[in-house]
Amino acid sequence: MVDRISMPETSGAPPRASAPKLLDRVREAIRTRHYSRRTETAYVAWIRRFIVFHGKRHPRELGSPAVTAFVSSLAARGVSASTQNQALSAVLFLFEVVLGQRVGWMDEIVRAQRPVRVPVVHSRQEVSSLLSQLRGPVWLMASLMYGAGLRLLECAELRVKDISFDRGELRIRDGKGRKDRVTVLPASSKQPLLDHLQRVKAQHEADLKAGRGSVALPDLLRLKYPNAPFEWTWQWVFPATRFYVDRATGEHRRHHLHESVLQRAVKDAARAAGIAVPATCHSLRHSFATHLLEAGHDIRTIQELLGHRDVSTTMIYTHVLNQGARGVRSPLDQLGPGTGRS
Repeated sequence: MVDRISMPETSGAPPRASAPKLLDRVREAIRTRHYSRRTETAYVAWIRRFIVFHGKRHPRELGSPAVTAFVSSLAARGVSASTQNQALSAVLFLFEVVLGQRVGWMDEIVRAQRPVRVPVVHSRQEVSSLLSQLRGPVWLMASLMYGAGLRLLECAELRVKDISFDRGELRIRDGKGRKDRVTVLPASSKQPLLDHLQRVKAQHEADLKAGRGSVALPDLLRLKYPNAPFEWTWQWVFPATRFYVDRATGEHRRHHLHESVLQRAVKDAARAAGIAVPATCHSLRHSFATHLLEAGHDIRTIQELLGHRDVSTTMIYTHVLNQGARGVRSPLDQLGPGTGRS
């Protein structure tokens, strides 16, 4: 088993029986840096695959050729550029952070070039048609993704305390890149959201009476605030319909509504609405940004609402404004009537 690979305390000393397994060291290093759980899962999986690919040899015995061969094997199987780069980042994390081997060859490895894609953007009529096909919590979630520019997981992980009805704001905690930000709460969503929270609160109070009602907290907050998992303000805005048992505490908890539920609902709604272009949860976020640009809002403001680190990322929406390609009028349209055949 790959998990049984352990590291000696020093290169010349025999390994101790209590030395942590290699993948446990990877998990510890990731958690120390407060990376997301998804990053931890992905990195551990890629590092395991890297070790198995090289016959379960210890990574200390490997170097640049081994890393290049592994990434090249992914490319040969048709793995996307972004996935290749994720695998490479995981392996380099293993060498540099876990094994402490920062060497020159790491800077020489070429990352896969990701293709530049123009984002899919829906017209206002398409968004309206799509939303009209949804009902219940998935309608409210899709409305917030379009109305506030939320990513899928940002929407699913909203907690009660993150909503400010008085200020008309949503606070996004630990967004992409572990950044917090504030975005707009659509005025038209306030009353439906209040009605939804009333039902969720009644469900939470019933869970508490049944000896349940706790929720997972980020990082080590549970140690600092032991009662917080049961408090209303920390509950998910969109809780799951079923409980799960937490392995560490044995508590029966509700997770947030799984992302796949919303993804499937949006896809089905787009099909029912007859929308020809591919409609996804993220295309609603793209539409939010583009429609704000069309309405004349400043691109720096949109950058902050979206949580982009660099304004160049936000600038891509200027290419899909509702003005044709880059706002250019085709020369054919300038020839006047009577120049074509029907």
